[in-house]
Amino acid sequence: MRLRQIFVIGLALSTLGIGVPAWSQDDPRSCDDLMSEDAPAYVVCHWMATPDEAADIARFWLGNDGQNMRDTGPMDGNVVDCTQPGNECPDFDAEGDGEMHDIGTPGVEDSEEGGTPECQTAEPCYTDPYGVSREEAAQAAETPTGQAAKTAAASGMRVWIDTELADDYRAGNLAEAVKKIAAQAVQPGVVGVRFSSKLGYGEAFETADDLDKFVTEASAALRKSAPGKKLAVHTVVPVFGCGTSEECKTEMSEKYPLLAPDRIGGWLTSGLVDQLALDSGHLTAGYTTWQIDAATAQRNQWIQVRARAWDAYAQIATEDAGFTAPGASKLTAEQATKSITDRVAAPLQDDAAETVTLWSRWQNDQGQISRVYGEKWAANATWDQLKKLTTIRPRLATVYDPATPEVDAATDLKHLSEVFGQVYLHTAP
Repeated sequence: MRLRQIFVIGLALSTLGIGVPAWSQDDPRSCDDLMSEDAPAYVVCHWMATPDEAADIARFWLGNDGQNMRDTGPMDGNVVDCTQPGNECPDFDAEGDGEMHDIGTPGVEDSEEGGTPECQTAEPCYTDPYGVSREEAAQAAETPTGQAAKTAAASGMRVWIDTELADDYRAGNLAEAVKKIAAQAVQPGVVGVRFSSKLGYGEAFETADDLDKFVTEASAALRKSAPGKKLAVHTVVPVFGCGTSEECKTEMSEKYPLLAPDRIGGWLTSGLVDQLALDSGHLTAGYTTWQIDAATAQRNQWIQVRARAWDAYAQIATEDAGFTAPGASKLTAEQATKSITDRVAAPLQDDAAETVTLWSRWQNDQGQISRVYGEKWAANATWDQLKKLTTIRPRLATVYDPATPEVDAATDLKHLSEVFGQVYLHTAP
Protein backbone atom coordinates (compact mmCIF):
# COMPACT_ATOMS: atom_id res chain seq x y z
CA MET A 1 0.00 0.00 0.00
CA ARG A 2 2.82 2.41 0.88
CA LEU A 3 4.66 1.68 -2.40
CA ARG A 4 1.49 2.19 -4.41
CA GLN A 5 0.70 5.44 -2.59
CA ILE A 6 4.17 6.90 -3.15
CA PHE A 7 4.09 5.80 -6.81
CA VAL A 8 0.73 7.49 -7.45
CA ILE A 9 1.79 10.66 -5.65
CA GLY A 10 5.05 10.75 -7.56
CA LEU A 11 3.23 10.29 -10.85
CA ALA A 12 0.93 13.22 -10.08
CA LEU A 13 3.74 15.47 -8.88
CA SER A 14 5.83 14.75 -11.94
CA THR A 15 3.14 16.57 -13.92
CA LEU A 16 4.16 19.72 -12.07
CA GLY A 17 7.85 19.00 -12.29
CA ILE A 18 8.15 18.17 -8.57
CA GLY A 19 10.89 15.68 -7.84
CA VAL A 20 10.40 12.79 -5.41
CA PRO A 21 13.23 12.54 -2.85
CA ALA A 22 16.11 10.30 -3.91
CA TRP A 23 16.52 6.94 -2.23
CA SER A 24 19.34 6.42 0.24
CA GLN A 25 22.70 5.62 -1.35
CA ASP A 26 23.79 3.45 1.57
CA ASP A 27 20.83 1.09 1.76
CA PRO A 28 18.53 0.69 -1.25
CA ARG A 29 15.73 -0.39 1.08
CA SER A 30 16.06 2.56 3.45
CA CYS A 31 13.80 5.58 3.13
CA ASP A 32 15.06 7.29 6.28
CA ASP A 33 15.98 10.28 4.13
CA LEU A 34 12.26 11.13 4.15
CA MET A 35 12.45 11.85 7.89
CA SER A 36 14.01 14.78 9.71
CA GLU A 37 17.25 14.48 11.66
CA ASP A 38 15.41 14.70 14.99
CA ALA A 39 13.28 11.64 14.27
CA PRO A 40 13.11 9.31 17.30
CA ALA A 41 15.37 6.27 17.07
CA TYR A 42 12.38 3.91 17.18
CA VAL A 43 10.93 5.41 14.01
CA VAL A 44 12.47 3.84 10.90
CA CYS A 45 11.54 3.83 7.24
CA HIS A 46 12.20 0.68 5.20
CA TRP A 47 10.95 -0.27 1.74
CA MET A 48 9.46 -3.73 1.39
CA ALA A 49 10.35 -3.55 -2.30
CA THR A 50 12.63 -1.08 -4.03
CA PRO A 51 11.29 0.68 -7.13
CA ASP A 52 13.33 -1.64 -9.38
CA GLU A 53 12.02 -4.73 -7.58
CA ALA A 54 8.48 -3.44 -7.77
CA ALA A 55 8.88 -2.96 -11.52
CA ASP A 56 10.19 -6.54 -11.86
CA ILE A 57 7.23 -7.87 -9.88
CA ALA A 58 4.80 -5.98 -12.07
CA ARG A 59 6.48 -7.25 -15.25
CA PHE A 60 6.33 -10.85 -13.99
CA TRP A 61 2.58 -10.76 -13.34
CA LEU A 62 1.59 -8.56 -16.27
CA GLY A 63 3.94 -9.95 -18.93
CA ASN A 64 2.65 -12.01 -21.83
CA ASP A 65 -0.78 -10.49 -21.39
CA GLY A 66 -1.00 -11.65 -17.76
CA GLN A 67 -0.36 -15.33 -18.53
CA ASN A 68 1.46 -15.93 -15.22
CA MET A 69 -1.54 -14.61 -13.33
CA ARG A 70 -3.91 -16.88 -15.25
CA ASP A 71 -1.62 -19.88 -14.77
CA THR A 72 -1.92 -19.64 -11.00
CA GLY A 73 -5.55 -20.74 -11.33
CA PRO A 74 -8.10 -20.66 -8.53
CA MET A 75 -7.17 -22.18 -5.18
CA ASP A 76 -8.95 -25.37 -4.24
CA GLY A 77 -11.73 -24.60 -1.85
CA ASN A 78 -12.04 -26.28 1.51
CA VAL A 79 -15.15 -28.30 0.64
CA VAL A 80 -16.57 -31.36 2.39
CA ASP A 81 -18.85 -33.68 0.40
CA CYS A 82 -21.52 -34.67 2.89
CA THR A 83 -22.64 -37.57 0.64
CA GLN A 84 -19.32 -39.40 0.89
CA PRO A 85 -19.17 -42.25 3.44
CA GLY A 86 -17.35 -41.29 6.60
CA ASN A 87 -17.99 -37.54 6.25
CA GLU A 88 -20.14 -36.08 8.98
CA CYS A 89 -21.90 -32.75 8.46
CA PRO A 90 -23.87 -30.75 11.03
CA ASP A 91 -27.63 -30.95 10.74
CA PHE A 92 -28.67 -27.30 10.45
CA ASP A 93 -32.29 -26.58 11.15
CA ALA A 94 -32.48 -24.08 8.31
CA GLU A 95 -35.66 -22.22 7.42
CA GLY A 96 -37.11 -22.16 3.92
CA ASP A 97 -37.53 -24.80 1.25
CA GLY A 98 -33.97 -24.69 -0.06
CA GLU A 99 -35.07 -23.25 -3.40
CA MET A 100 -34.27 -19.91 -5.02
CA HIS A 101 -37.18 -17.49 -5.40
CA ASP A 102 -37.39 -14.38 -7.56
CA ILE A 103 -37.71 -11.03 -5.83
CA GLY A 104 -41.35 -10.11 -5.31
CA THR A 105 -42.72 -13.62 -5.72
CA PRO A 106 -44.56 -15.43 -2.93
CA GLY A 107 -42.25 -17.31 -0.62
CA VAL A 108 -42.45 -20.72 0.99
CA GLU A 109 -45.89 -22.20 1.43
CA ASP A 110 -47.44 -21.16 4.75
CA SER A 111 -44.84 -18.41 5.18
CA GLU A 112 -46.01 -15.31 7.02
CA GLU A 113 -47.67 -12.69 4.77
CA GLY A 114 -46.99 -14.90 1.73
CA GLY A 115 -43.51 -13.35 1.29
CA THR A 116 -44.78 -10.42 -0.77
CA PRO A 117 -43.45 -6.90 0.04
CA GLU A 118 -46.01 -4.71 1.71
CA CYS A 119 -45.63 -1.68 -0.58
CA GLN A 120 -45.56 -2.51 -4.26
CA THR A 121 -46.33 0.88 -5.72
CA ALA A 122 -44.94 3.10 -8.44
CA GLU A 123 -42.53 4.63 -5.87
CA PRO A 124 -39.78 2.64 -4.13
CA CYS A 125 -40.56 1.38 -0.65
CA TYR A 126 -39.23 3.61 2.12
CA THR A 127 -37.55 1.98 5.10
CA ASP A 128 -36.68 3.83 8.28
CA PRO A 129 -33.49 2.34 9.72
CA TYR A 130 -32.09 5.67 10.90
CA GLY A 131 -34.83 7.10 13.07
CA VAL A 132 -35.49 9.66 10.32
CA SER A 133 -38.99 9.74 8.91
CA ARG A 134 -39.79 9.88 5.21
CA GLU A 135 -41.02 13.45 5.66
CA GLU A 136 -37.86 14.56 7.49
CA ALA A 137 -35.61 13.04 4.84
CA ALA A 138 -37.65 14.64 2.06
CA GLN A 139 -37.50 18.05 3.73
CA ALA A 140 -33.73 17.76 4.20
CA ALA A 141 -33.32 16.84 0.53
CA GLU A 142 -34.91 20.17 -0.48
CA THR A 143 -32.58 22.32 1.62
CA PRO A 144 -29.53 23.99 0.03
CA THR A 145 -27.36 21.34 1.70
CA GLY A 146 -29.54 18.50 0.43
CA GLN A 147 -29.52 19.85 -3.11
CA ALA A 148 -25.76 20.42 -2.95
CA ALA A 149 -25.24 16.85 -1.74
CA LYS A 150 -27.20 15.53 -4.71
CA THR A 151 -25.22 17.68 -7.14
CA ALA A 152 -21.85 16.79 -5.61
CA ALA A 153 -22.62 13.07 -5.60
CA ALA A 154 -23.67 13.23 -9.23
CA SER A 155 -20.29 14.79 -10.06
CA GLY A 156 -18.50 11.81 -8.51
CA MET A 157 -17.47 13.47 -5.24
CA ARG A 158 -17.65 11.77 -1.85
CA VAL A 159 -19.86 13.93 0.34
CA TRP A 160 -19.49 14.72 4.03
CA ILE A 161 -21.84 16.83 6.13
CA ASP A 162 -19.79 19.42 8.00
CA THR A 163 -21.38 20.93 11.12
CA GLU A 164 -20.66 22.09 14.66
CA LEU A 165 -22.48 20.33 17.50
CA ALA A 166 -20.45 21.78 20.40
CA ASP A 167 -22.76 24.78 20.86
CA ASP A 168 -25.86 22.58 20.82
CA TYR A 169 -24.23 20.24 23.33
CA ARG A 170 -23.52 23.12 25.71
CA ALA A 171 -27.07 24.42 25.28
CA GLY A 172 -28.56 21.00 26.05
CA ASN A 173 -29.93 20.58 22.51
CA LEU A 174 -27.65 17.81 21.27
CA ALA A 175 -30.41 15.26 20.57
CA GLU A 176 -32.44 17.70 18.52
CA ALA A 177 -29.40 18.88 16.55
CA VAL A 178 -28.28 15.33 15.82
CA LYS A 179 -31.70 14.45 14.44
CA LYS A 180 -31.51 17.36 11.97
CA ILE A 181 -28.00 16.39 10.90
CA ALA A 182 -29.03 12.73 10.55
CA ALA A 183 -31.72 13.79 8.06
CA GLN A 184 -28.93 15.30 5.93
CA ALA A 185 -26.64 12.32 6.46
CA VAL A 186 -29.16 9.82 5.01
CA GLN A 187 -29.19 11.62 1.66
CA PRO A 188 -27.79 9.52 -1.21
CA GLY A 189 -24.05 9.97 -1.67
CA VAL A 190 -23.31 11.17 1.87
CA VAL A 191 -20.59 9.04 3.47
CA GLY A 192 -20.14 10.73 6.83
CA VAL A 193 -20.52 13.62 9.26
CA ARG A 194 -17.85 15.91 10.65
CA PHE A 195 -19.46 17.07 13.88
CA SER A 196 -16.88 19.50 15.27
CA SER A 197 -13.95 21.68 14.18
CA LYS A 198 -11.15 23.31 16.18
CA LEU A 199 -12.09 20.79 18.83
CA GLY A 200 -10.45 21.66 22.15
CA TYR A 201 -8.64 24.60 20.57
CA GLY A 202 -11.18 27.37 21.22
CA GLU A 203 -13.14 28.32 24.30
CA ALA A 204 -16.07 25.93 23.98
CA PHE A 205 -14.79 23.58 26.71
CA GLU A 206 -13.19 24.43 30.01
CA THR A 207 -12.18 20.97 31.17
CA ALA A 208 -10.84 17.85 29.52
CA ASP A 209 -13.61 15.76 31.05
CA ASP A 210 -16.27 17.96 29.46
CA LEU A 211 -14.51 17.73 26.11
CA ASP A 212 -14.36 13.93 26.30
CA LYS A 213 -18.00 13.79 27.35
CA PHE A 214 -19.04 15.85 24.33
CA VAL A 215 -17.13 13.64 21.88
CA THR A 216 -18.54 10.50 23.50
CA GLU A 217 -22.16 11.65 23.55
CA ALA A 218 -22.10 13.23 20.09
CA SER A 219 -20.52 10.11 18.61
CA ALA A 220 -23.03 7.80 20.32
CA ALA A 221 -25.99 9.90 19.18
CA LEU A 222 -24.80 10.02 15.58
CA ARG A 223 -24.00 6.28 15.53
CA LYS A 224 -27.57 5.63 16.61
CA SER A 225 -29.29 8.16 14.34
CA ALA A 226 -27.10 7.65 11.27
CA PRO A 227 -25.63 4.12 11.50
CA GLY A 228 -23.08 3.24 8.89
CA LYS A 229 -21.94 6.83 8.40
CA LYS A 230 -18.33 7.79 9.11
CA LEU A 231 -17.71 10.30 11.90
CA ALA A 232 -14.98 12.93 11.80
CA VAL A 233 -13.57 15.79 13.86
CA HIS A 234 -11.04 18.54 13.19
CA THR A 235 -8.46 19.72 15.71
CA VAL A 236 -4.75 20.45 16.26
CA VAL A 237 -2.04 18.87 18.40
CA PRO A 238 0.43 21.75 18.97
CA VAL A 239 2.94 19.68 20.93
CA PHE A 240 3.53 17.49 17.86
CA GLY A 241 5.38 20.28 16.08
CA CYS A 242 8.00 20.60 18.81
CA GLY A 243 10.13 17.63 17.83
CA THR A 244 12.75 17.07 20.53
CA SER A 245 12.53 20.57 22.07
CA GLU A 246 11.52 20.01 25.68
CA GLU A 247 10.93 23.73 26.24
CA CYS A 248 8.53 23.80 23.32
CA LYS A 249 6.68 20.72 24.57
CA THR A 250 6.30 22.19 28.05
CA GLU A 251 4.95 25.52 26.81
CA MET A 252 2.56 23.98 24.29
CA SER A 253 1.23 21.52 26.88
CA GLU A 254 0.57 24.35 29.33
CA LYS A 255 -0.98 26.63 26.69
CA TYR A 256 -3.25 23.91 25.23
CA PRO A 257 -4.04 21.52 28.10
CA LEU A 258 -7.07 19.98 26.36
CA LEU A 259 -5.07 18.90 23.32
CA ALA A 260 -2.91 16.21 24.88
CA PRO A 261 -1.99 13.53 22.31
CA ASP A 262 -3.13 10.69 24.58
CA ARG A 263 -6.59 12.21 24.89
CA ILE A 264 -7.04 12.67 21.16
CA GLY A 265 -5.58 9.25 20.47
CA GLY A 266 -8.13 7.81 22.89
CA TRP A 267 -10.96 9.04 20.67
CA LEU A 268 -9.48 6.96 17.86
CA THR A 269 -8.65 3.78 19.73
CA SER A 270 -12.09 3.70 21.33
CA GLY A 271 -13.82 4.08 17.96
CA LEU A 272 -15.49 7.42 18.70
CA VAL A 273 -14.34 8.92 15.40
CA ASP A 274 -13.36 7.43 12.05
CA GLN A 275 -11.44 10.39 10.67
CA LEU A 276 -9.18 12.91 12.39
CA ALA A 277 -8.21 16.08 10.54
CA LEU A 278 -5.16 17.93 11.89
CA ASP A 279 -4.95 21.60 10.99
CA SER A 280 -1.61 22.82 9.67
CA GLY A 281 -2.13 26.57 10.07
CA HIS A 282 -0.26 26.79 13.39
CA LEU A 283 2.77 25.06 11.86
CA THR A 284 3.59 28.06 9.66
CA ALA A 285 5.04 30.38 12.31
CA GLY A 286 4.06 28.95 15.67
CA TYR A 287 7.47 27.49 16.53
CA THR A 288 9.94 30.22 15.58
CA THR A 289 10.73 30.80 19.27
CA TRP A 290 12.53 27.46 19.23
CA GLN A 291 14.09 27.93 15.76
CA ILE A 292 11.71 25.39 14.23
CA ASP A 293 10.61 26.38 10.73
CA ALA A 294 7.32 25.38 9.10
CA ALA A 295 8.75 22.43 7.16
CA THR A 296 10.43 21.00 10.25
CA ALA A 297 7.33 21.49 12.40
CA GLN A 298 5.25 19.67 9.81
CA ARG A 299 7.75 16.82 9.59
CA ASN A 300 7.81 16.58 13.40
CA GLN A 301 4.02 16.35 13.47
CA TRP A 302 3.79 13.49 10.98
CA ILE A 303 6.62 11.56 12.65
CA GLN A 304 4.63 11.65 15.89
CA VAL A 305 1.42 10.56 14.15
CA ARG A 306 3.20 7.61 12.55
CA ALA A 307 4.90 6.64 15.80
CA ARG A 308 1.49 6.36 17.48
CA ALA A 309 0.03 4.33 14.58
CA TRP A 310 -3.07 6.50 14.59
CA ASP A 311 -3.80 5.49 11.01
CA ALA A 312 -4.43 1.95 12.27
CA TYR A 313 -7.54 3.21 14.07
CA ALA A 314 -8.84 6.00 11.84
CA GLN A 315 -8.17 7.89 8.65
CA ILE A 316 -5.82 10.80 9.23
CA ALA A 317 -6.21 14.00 7.21
CA THR A 318 -4.39 17.31 7.11
CA GLU A 319 -6.30 20.56 6.68
CA ASP A 320 -4.86 23.73 5.18
CA ALA A 321 -6.20 27.17 4.25
CA GLY A 322 -2.83 28.45 3.07
CA PHE A 323 -3.67 28.51 -0.64
CA THR A 324 -6.37 31.15 -0.17
CA ALA A 325 -5.83 34.92 -0.11
CA PRO A 326 -8.17 37.94 0.12
CA GLY A 327 -9.92 38.21 -3.22
CA ALA A 328 -7.96 35.36 -4.85
CA SER A 329 -4.63 33.59 -4.68
CA LYS A 330 -1.79 35.78 -5.95
CA LEU A 331 0.76 32.99 -6.38
CA THR A 332 2.66 32.56 -9.61
CA ALA A 333 2.79 29.13 -11.24
CA GLU A 334 6.23 28.55 -9.72
CA GLN A 335 5.10 29.63 -6.26
CA ALA A 336 1.97 27.51 -6.50
CA THR A 337 4.05 24.46 -7.41
CA LYS A 338 6.31 25.07 -4.40
CA SER A 339 3.27 25.44 -2.15
CA ILE A 340 1.80 22.19 -3.51
CA THR A 341 5.09 20.48 -2.73
CA ASP A 342 5.03 21.71 0.88
CA ARG A 343 1.32 21.54 1.67
CA VAL A 344 0.07 18.61 -0.40
CA ALA A 345 3.00 16.40 -1.39
CA ALA A 346 4.87 16.44 1.92
CA PRO A 347 2.01 15.18 4.15
CA LEU A 348 1.14 12.41 1.68
CA GLN A 349 4.74 11.36 1.07
CA ASP A 350 5.39 11.30 4.82
CA ASP A 351 2.83 8.45 4.85
CA ALA A 352 0.87 9.82 7.79
CA ALA A 353 -1.99 11.75 6.19
CA GLU A 354 -4.19 9.84 3.77
CA THR A 355 -6.15 12.88 2.55
CA VAL A 356 -5.52 16.62 2.29
CA THR A 357 -8.35 19.09 2.84
CA LEU A 358 -7.69 22.46 1.20
CA TRP A 359 -9.98 25.37 1.89
CA SER A 360 -10.87 26.89 -1.47
CA ARG A 361 -13.05 29.77 -0.21
CA TRP A 362 -13.97 31.30 3.15
CA GLN A 363 -15.38 34.52 4.56
CA ASN A 364 -14.27 36.31 7.74
CA ASP A 365 -16.42 38.18 10.27
CA GLN A 366 -16.01 41.43 8.33
CA GLY A 367 -17.35 39.87 5.16
CA GLN A 368 -14.00 39.69 3.36
CA ILE A 369 -13.78 36.66 1.07
CA SER A 370 -10.58 34.71 0.55
CA ARG A 371 -10.29 32.34 -2.41
CA VAL A 372 -7.90 30.02 -4.19
CA TYR A 373 -9.52 30.66 -7.57
CA GLY A 374 -10.48 34.05 -8.98
CA GLU A 375 -13.75 35.85 -8.33
CA LYS A 376 -16.65 34.22 -10.16
CA TRP A 377 -14.24 31.43 -11.07
CA ALA A 378 -11.81 33.58 -12.97
CA ALA A 379 -8.70 31.59 -13.83
CA ASN A 380 -5.42 32.00 -11.98
CA ALA A 381 -2.09 30.18 -11.71
CA THR A 382 -2.81 28.47 -8.40
CA TRP A 383 -6.09 26.92 -9.53
CA ASP A 384 -4.53 25.85 -12.83
CA GLN A 385 -1.73 24.05 -10.99
CA LEU A 386 -4.14 22.30 -8.60
CA LYS A 387 -6.18 21.08 -11.57
CA LYS A 388 -3.13 19.12 -12.74
CA LEU A 389 -3.25 16.82 -9.68
CA THR A 390 -5.77 14.49 -11.32
CA THR A 391 -4.04 11.29 -10.19
CA ILE A 392 -4.43 12.12 -6.49
CA ARG A 393 -7.82 13.81 -6.85
CA PRO A 394 -9.52 11.18 -4.60
CA ARG A 395 -7.15 12.21 -1.78
CA LEU A 396 -8.02 15.92 -2.05
CA ALA A 397 -11.01 17.45 -0.28
CA THR A 398 -12.44 20.92 0.27
CA VAL A 399 -15.10 22.66 2.35
CA TYR A 400 -18.12 24.26 0.68
CA ASP A 401 -20.97 26.29 2.18
CA PRO A 402 -24.12 26.07 0.01
CA ALA A 403 -25.56 29.08 1.87
CA THR A 404 -22.84 31.40 0.49
CA PRO A 405 -22.11 30.27 -3.08
CA GLU A 406 -19.58 31.86 -5.39
CA VAL A 407 -22.06 31.66 -8.28
CA ASP A 408 -24.53 28.87 -7.52
CA ALA A 409 -24.15 25.36 -6.12
CA ALA A 410 -24.29 23.63 -9.51
CA THR A 411 -21.62 25.87 -11.03
CA ASP A 412 -19.42 25.88 -7.94
CA LEU A 413 -19.45 22.13 -7.40
CA LYS A 414 -18.73 21.48 -11.07
CA HIS A 415 -15.54 23.54 -10.78
CA LEU A 416 -14.59 22.05 -7.41
CA SER A 417 -14.99 18.51 -8.75
CA GLU A 418 -12.20 19.24 -11.25
CA VAL A 419 -9.72 19.34 -8.35
CA PHE A 420 -11.30 17.61 -5.38
CA GLY A 421 -12.62 14.08 -4.96
CA GLN A 422 -14.34 14.86 -1.66
CA VAL A 423 -16.34 17.79 -0.31
CA TYR A 424 -17.46 18.79 3.17
CA LEU A 425 -20.82 20.57 2.91
CA HIS A 426 -21.08 23.00 5.77
CA THR A 427 -24.50 23.30 7.40
CA ALA A 428 -25.96 24.51 10.68
CA PRO A 429 -27.87 21.96 12.80
